[in-house]
Amino acid sequence: MASGLYSQHLDRPYVYKIRNLLIGLVLLFCAIVVLFPLVYMLAWSFGPNLETASSSYHIFPTTWTLDSYKAFFDFSDYSWKWLFNSFVVALATVVSNVVFASMAGYAFSKINFKGRNFLFFMILVAMMIPYQVTQVPLYILFVNKFKMTNSYLALILPGCVTSYNIFLSKQFFSSIPTALIESAKVEGASQIRIFNSIILPLSKTVLAVMAINTFVGTWNTFFWPFLVTSQEAMYTIQVGLKTFKFANGTLLSPMMAGACVSAIPMFILFFALQKYFLEGVTIGAVKG
Repeated sequence: MASGLYSQHLDRPYVYKIRNLLIGLVLLFCAIVVLFPLVYMLAWSFGPNLETASSSYHIFPTTWTLDSYKAFFDFSDYSWKWLFNSFVVALATVVSNVVFASMAGYAFSKINFKGRNFLFFMILVAMMIPYQVTQVPLYILFVNKFKMTNSYLALILPGCVTSYNIFLSKQFFSSIPTALIESAKVEGASQIRIFNSIILPLSKTVLAVMAINTFVGTWNTFFWPFLVTSQEAMYTIQVGLKTFKFANGTLLSPMMAGACVSAIPMFILFFALQKYFLEGVTIGAVKG
């Protein structure tokens, strides 16, 4: 019996090695699946500046050149304007979300007013509505009612504050001790003074997470800008990239070059502020 236990003990390292090998292979496969679209995009951005039919696609280009990057900026007089439009819309949306969502989150977490729970419940319900469902009423409102097509207001206003950011800030502000606010009230501080002098300095992490997530989401949005812009000068970069696809073919390499250029701000943002991305995973998940 003792010899049997001893032999089992000797076999365990092999079992662990096999298990770790299988786990490593699964993780490697998942990494390849996730990274392949990025590798494909980067590789084809160095492909030839030729219109490609769907029947002649290859996994990687047979000819490597930098002409596609030049072709992207020469394709339209508004190629740089597309990047500028995306930056303006994303920056304005970030500022409005940080300001309005943080103020709403503070009100829901630290100010008692009639109907507070009901209003916050409605915000939670709004979070469950699919994004695409809201596009029809928004389109009717902005296009048919207010005639705001081809304008920055039409691109910015629908996303100026989101229910998710309100929820995120409310959950974070709830963890701030109420005693700090009560002490400030005793000293005669107003709600605005409390918000600016106490709440905001303690909330840099959640504000940064809100800004990062909002910028990434707005920069990558295609559907709404596609609905409300018909003039090429008002396209965002994501909408502008669709002009490289035609009825019978696609300028694949210039389009991929534009996609790589549009992805640069996302990579810079992520690698510069990846700490906040990781912290954002747990914000709002634990209260107290």
